[in-house]
Amino acid sequence: MSTESSVIKNFDTWKKFLGERVVQAEKMGMSEDTISKLAFEIGEFLDNKVDPQNPSNRAIKELWDVGDEAERHTIASLMVRLAKKNA
Repeated sequence: MSTESSVIKNFDTWKKFLGERVVQAEKMGMSEDTISKLAFEIGEFLDNKVDPQNPSNRAIKELWDVGDEAERHTIASLMVRLAKKNA
């Protein structure tokens, strides 16, 4: 099993992984707004390409699927904050 695969299967590991990436991006000078926009783009990609591997990610996907674009941006921003808190 690849590291990426195991990261996606465990929600706590996923949050920590994302948090570390957010911290790295901030250290490189990216703003939280820019990071949230990237998170939105990643969310769109994951929605189309990845089957959620755990109940937490499945719930987020279901929220993503029923949300409009503005709500999806909110989900992305909240995921960035949650990830950063768990870094």
